[in-house]
Amino acid sequence: MMKTAPPGPGWTTAVVACAAQFMIVLDTTIVNVGLPSMREDLGLSAAGQQWVINAYLLTFAGFLMLGGRSADLFGRRRMFTVGLALFTGASLLGGLATSGSLLIAARAAQGLGAALLAPAPLALINSTYQEVSARTRAIAAWGATATAAGSAGILLGGVLTGTLGWRWVLFVNVPIGIVLGVVALRALPAFPGTGRGGGLDLPGAVLVTGALACAEYALAGLEDHPWGSPLTGGVLAAAVLLLAGFVLVEARSRRPLMPLGIFRSRALVLGNAAALAVGAVTTSVMFFVTLYLQRVLGYSPLRAGLAMLPLTVAIAVASLLVRRLVERTGPRTPLAVGWLLTAAGLLWQSRFSAQGSFLVDVLGPGVVLGLGLGMTVLPMTVAATSGVAAENAGVASALMNTARQMGGGLGLAVLNVVAGATGASVAAAVATAHYSSALLGAALLVTVAGLLTGFMPGPGRAPRTAPKAQPRPAD
Repeated sequence: MMKTAPPGPGWTTAVVACAAQFMIVLDTTIVNVGLPSMREDLGLSAAGQQWVINAYLLTFAGFLMLGGRSADLFGRRRMFTVGLALFTGASLLGGLATSGSLLIAARAAQGLGAALLAPAPLALINSTYQEVSARTRAIAAWGATATAAGSAGILLGGVLTGTLGWRWVLFVNVPIGIVLGVVALRALPAFPGTGRGGGLDLPGAVLVTGALACAEYALAGLEDHPWGSPLTGGVLAAAVLLLAGFVLVEARSRRPLMPLGIFRSRALVLGNAAALAVGAVTTSVMFFVTLYLQRVLGYSPLRAGLAMLPLTVAIAVASLLVRRLVERTGPRTPLAVGWLLTAAGLLWQSRFSAQGSFLVDVLGPGVVLGLGLGMTVLPMTVAATSGVAAENAGVASALMNTARQMGGGLGLAVLNVVAGATGASVAAAVATAHYSSALLGAALLVTVAGLLTGFMPGPGRAPRTAPKAQPRPAD
């Protein structure tokens, strides 16, 4: 019997995409645990210690859109390997750093590498797996991997710092990066870009990178410069002006960095709104519950990380289990159920007390929260990349990553204001009340996100644009 189709792509692309996502997300948390040792070894100031984190976040957020469009124009496998090489090399440089300034420079280079690397895995998944069920399984694994990496970073950072030293929280990326690079060059499908012989939209790239970097800078510095300060207000105003300039340039450009036509997809717009909410809620829950565990219940950092494991495991499990529901009903129904569970978990979590227990005040609401957030990851991703032509898959992936990243920064900043003063001098009962207020604010945000889900197209209303069959030359 004749075969009706060539052999399928197998699971190499999904495995490589998940491994890359694991490495990128891991680096947002693993370094935090090693900061005290870095400060002592390299003589970092308090500001320098903060910039070890912010240098990565600023370049990562700022260059994400450029990375996504570059993947579409110049080839996803090519940009994957370029970003991976830069990220791996910067990790090695950071591990060898002999001064705080060299470490911060290496972290900025890591962020740039991550921005070039991050959009490619999801774009490769969407382009490689044209059969809906296979693509949905790959995206579910991709989302679960990202969640697992967040909690793994806390635990692995503690183990590596305590046994081999802080340098290994950076060195650990080197063998992973080398193996991924070899596999990527040998086994990843080569989807040629659409922009060979043409140029990148440099004005648009500069404007959107500047806008996102300004916004991330303002959010990262809120602890020292609050909302009403001239510095924060000025930087945020600059971000708005740069973003407005970016939209004007994109509307007139013949080869835009981000084609504005993709926003005609209602599913994409609402999927990115969900990504903003997911980023805000996930970051804020991790932040405030960890503070509650350490400042109120007296947990050590490592014990607090272990206590957060049920939440992250529940997210990962729900991300995988929701796949069949998404295949049957589309993203709207599971997203609505996910927001309902998330709101219930937040309301339960907000009732914790200064004399609380792990079982009632952390484990129970954490599992409900995790199941709810986990149910949102896959439908959010499917919606945010639906109805997008194959040549724009990279920019759609970058847009969703940017929305989630900025949602985390903005959501935490806003909920910190809602929480009010939560310094070390605040009594446990007062601090708990502040954390409770922040979680109630998060529940309100989730309620709004749930209402927006009702406007998402139902099953069969927003079919995903199938990628065109392409030749596979060396990329």
